[in-house]
Amino acid sequence: MAQVALDINGRRFEVACDDGQEPHLRALGAEIDQRVRRLVDSVGQVGEMRLLVMAGLLLADDLDEQTGQVTGRTPARQPSAEDAETVERLHAVAERVERVAARFEGT
Repeated sequence: MAQVALDINGRRFEVACDDGQEPHLRALGAEIDQRVRRLVDSVGQVGEMRLLVMAGLLLADDLDEQTGQVTGRTPARQPSAEDAETVERLHAVAERVERVAARFEGT
């Protein structure tokens, strides 16, 4: 199992992933960092947990716009097999973020 260091909002997170998935995980981490930074620019530093929740909600909203899976509404277009794979990956990332957040809440 590989380890990847992700820098999000100026803080480093060590995350485990399957061997060979490091570039993909880094790209996902960069996307989350970019969204969190945009949130900081608009609402300020309102706390790490709140920023991660807000970034997660933005990602979920994007996902819902694409697939309609979150709220059950009809998407703007029909989801493809690639969309289903993206949904699975986002769910896996969300679970990992929740585990990381739980560790930080416990400290």
